[in-house]
Parts: sequence; C-alpha cells; structure tokens
Amino acid sequence: MKNVKDEDVTVFEANKDVYSSSISGIRADGKLFISSEMGGDLDEILLDTDLQKEIVDFYCRVSNTIPETGTQEVNVNMKREFHKYGFKLIESKFYHLGTDKLKVFLKNIYNNSVKIKYIKDGQQYNEKFEKVYIAVGRSGSRLIDTISSKYPELVLQNNTVDLGVRFELPNFVVQELNTMLYEFKVKYQASNGFLVRTFCNNPSGYVVTEKYSNFVTVNGHSFHNKKSSNTNFAILVTHRFTKPFNDPNGYGEYIVKLANILAGGEKVILQTYGDFKKGKRTKKLWNVYPTLDSNEYILGDLNLVLLHKTVKAITEFLDQLENVIPGISNPTHLLYGIEVKFYGKKMDNNLVSNLKFIGDCSGYTRSIVHATAHGILEYLKLKKELN
Repeated sequence: MKNVKDEDVTVFEANKDVYSSSISGIRADGKLFISSEMGGDLDEILLDTDLQKEIVDFYCRVSNTIPETGTQEVNVNMKREFHKYGFKLIESKFYHLGTDKLKVFLKNIYNNSVKIKYIKDGQQYNEKFEKVYIAVGRSGSRLIDTISSKYPELVLQNNTVDLGVRFELPNFVVQELNTMLYEFKVKYQASNGFLVRTFCNNPSGYVVTEKYSNFVTVNGHSFHNKKSSNTNFAILVTHRFTKPFNDPNGYGEYIVKLANILAGGEKVILQTYGDFKKGKRTKKLWNVYPTLDSNEYILGDLNLVLLHKTVKAITEFLDQLENVIPGISNPTHLLYGIEVKFYGKKMDNNLVSNLKFIGDCSGYTRSIVHATAHGILEYLKLKKELN
C-alpha cells in the first residue's frame, strides 16, 4: 500500500483492537500454509503459490518471527494406501507460529501498515468514496446478508456450510503421521454422497471453545512451547443446499445453538466415539483425558444435534480411516461438538466496478494467506489504475 499512501484511505474497523479479531486462525494457533489444493477457489481469482510464498515471507519478516516449517509432501506408498481406501491426501507447505507467539506477531504486522484513517465507533453516516473494498471475513456474514438482500444480483452462489466435530486422541496413535505430515489433511466421499475432510490438525495441541456473539463452537490450537499428550483435528462434513433455501450460515448457526442449548448454555458437548456410534449419551470418560477445560463442556450425545446423514458420514470416515491408521477409531477417543466452518456467499466483483469484496467474505478464499493474497491482487489492480 505504500505506493498509494498519498491516497485518502478510510478503514471502518469492527473490532476494538486487532486482538479482538474474530479470525480464529490468527487469534489462535497461527497456522499458515501454501497450497494450490486448498484454501479457496484459487483458479477463479488467479492466485498462484508464488504470491502465497511472498505473503508468508512478508509476515515472517516484518513480525520478526521464525515459524516452525515443514513440507507436506506425501511419499508414494502412503499416498497409495490412502487412495486404496478412498481418501485423497492434500499436499501443502505449512508455517506454524503457535498461539503463544501470536500477539507479538500481530503487533509487529499492524505497526508496519501504511497510515490510514480508522473509524471504530460504528456510527452510521453517508460519505462517498471512489472505491469501496469490503473485507469483513466469514464472521461478517450478516453484513454481507444485508447487502445481498438489498442487491441480490451481487450474489453468484450461496449454498454451503461445513458442520462436524473436533476429534481428540493420544499422540502415539498418529505419531508417525504427525512426524511425516504435521498438518494432516484428507478428503473422503462418504457413501451417502457427503464430502468429509479433516481440518486444522494440532499435534500435542489443545481443544478450545470459540465464542461468537450468540453461540459457542469448538476449535483447536497448539503452542510453540507448551505441549499436551493429545492430538486434535476437525472432522467436517460439507452440506450443500438447493433452492429455494439460501441461508446455509443460518442453518449452521442453528445447529451450533442447539448444541449449546443441550449443553446448558455457553458450553459444548463432549462424547466418546463408542457412544457416538451407539447413539447414546456419554456418562463417563476413560483412557483419553480431555484437554478442554471441564467448565466448558458437558458429557452428552451429539446424535441429538447432528443430522443422521452427518453422523453416518463421520462414522464411515473414521471406520474407513482405521484401515490406514490402526487405532484411530478406538471407542474411547473424544468428539467435541459442534465445529462449524462458514462460507461467504460468492460475490460478483465484476458487476460494480468500484465495489469489491475481498478475502473470505467474498466467497473465493478460506484461509489467512489466500485472503491476504486476494487483497494484494486487488491492490495491484488499483495500483495499475492509478498509474
């Protein structure tokens, strides 16, 4: 932005400070990755891995941070074994900062920004701008809903939400996999047609709750120094809807709120995998000690919350994965719910030339690096126009 620093730039900021950001990947864990196979519809916005690498390098340079790195390059034998049982391994290069290093990282990033005018008080007033860029993330879906309800022609697609659980098990079960891959990501097509995937793997990590304005979900993170004896990752099932229904995020919120109600308020539900398969409430844990604080969950039955089709997709996924990773479907392993990943409506950035939607709220990206890259691509277009 330094090339356009003389331009009048005004930012309307929703949060009181950067640490209040609702971006869970920034606020917790700090995992960045470079990949052409995940993170959004990269072909549609012409986002290549070279630009992704430049962004990660910039983040690390200006934040004075040296992250843990690794390349998820799968050997042929492992890839063949996963393929044999219907799984697709996703390859990427990852950079892990750790939750304990994120505040310094964020502070250094924001102190490096161009001087801009921030407006944080939320007052409504009219003002004209030559160009407007909207970058409110997936948590800003209600603003996007307001805009799209008034101008429905801006929406290209709106039909997806991911719902599932956070799965926790002892490190030793997946130790070999964690050593080779660290960020374990696979996709699987269940027999009922649902796409199931893993997300946000945290070796020696911790399960945490994530509080929104009116509901509580589950997530996971890990620290650079502090370690647990468990690994956790999300198991997410993609739900696609057809017309006339057009509020997948509202549906996702409803499912999460239902879990909160059954948990007695601002808590999540914890269940063993054995009880999850049997459809009965968990009353006692054994063999695996939860890393989530006991004040933030109740023992319960996730079958009362998730659709039967969703439950079947998750159990089929884990039972099939047992063929590749022996011991992963042990009945004592833990499921926390609900975990949800919202998708932004896919917005038309060509309909109004001076109105652009950037990052995850645009529906084209689903990660920190890719959202940042999307913003840079729009900046490069603006720079070309100004010159």
